[in-house]
Amino acid sequence: MNWLTSYTNLASAYIKINFKSLLAYRGAFISQMVAMFINDFVWIAFWCLFFTRFPVVKGWGVNDVITLWAIAASGFGLAHMIMGNALALPGIIMRGELDSWLLYPRAVLPHLLLGKSSASSWGDFLFGIVVYAIFVKPDLPHFSLFMALICSVAVLFVGFSVFTGSLAFFMGSAESVSVQLRIAMITFSTYPSPIFQGFVKILLFTLLPAMFVSHLTVSALRNMSMLDALYSFGGALGVLLAGIIMFYVGLRRYESGNLMEMRG
Repeated sequence: MNWLTSYTNLASAYIKINFKSLLAYRGAFISQMVAMFINDFVWIAFWCLFFTRFPVVKGWGVNDVITLWAIAASGFGLAHMIMGNALALPGIIMRGELDSWLLYPRAVLPHLLLGKSSASSWGDFLFGIVVYAIFVKPDLPHFSLFMALICSVAVLFVGFSVFTGSLAFFMGSAESVSVQLRIAMITFSTYPSPIFQGFVKILLFTLLPAMFVSHLTVSALRNMSMLDALYSFGGALGVLLAGIIMFYVGLRRYESGNLMEMRG
């Protein structure tokens, strides 16, 4: 419990510092948030138009797709508004910029991930909550489960970003590979899960774990299934554990960039 309390306090301190840093350039921060909000809304509008022509797609209706987009956007946003450096991890490793983070007495990965907040991710996070509340109109139990599942999706995205970013330890320049894998993960996470069958579905539960977002979370909310919610959390924790192992195994291969820098 002392360990958990200590790292919770650490995360809280970083969130406050990062938020104040974003507010130092308030105009840029707000514009990025609004731009991401509009970008996400365009996709919601597309799916709404699609379902006016095809009301049901293999058992899914427009509310299911709105729920999926809301939870995926908010989960991705929560992950990277708190741990924004997960997106920049391959570049940090490749340029030898881990040196300053290795000076801290605590585990290096939490400090590194918490060290930056992604401004556009705040827009993703707010978008999902607003859209779910306005269009789906959930009752209190559904909204409470929705907020819990956002945390599950956030854990999954952090774990996946750490895993793909840690490829830089083994491949050198892995930024393009990491970006492409992240785009694929987001893409498959925001399409109705019933359209994927057979071997593709197996891949989306393993190598590219998008089904833990696109299938289990929607199923949990549709049926108020605690079992599906637990499966979602279990899968997210598994991906996070894989990312942590990948990072620390790769860290043994890290070559210093000889940067003389200390972060306060």
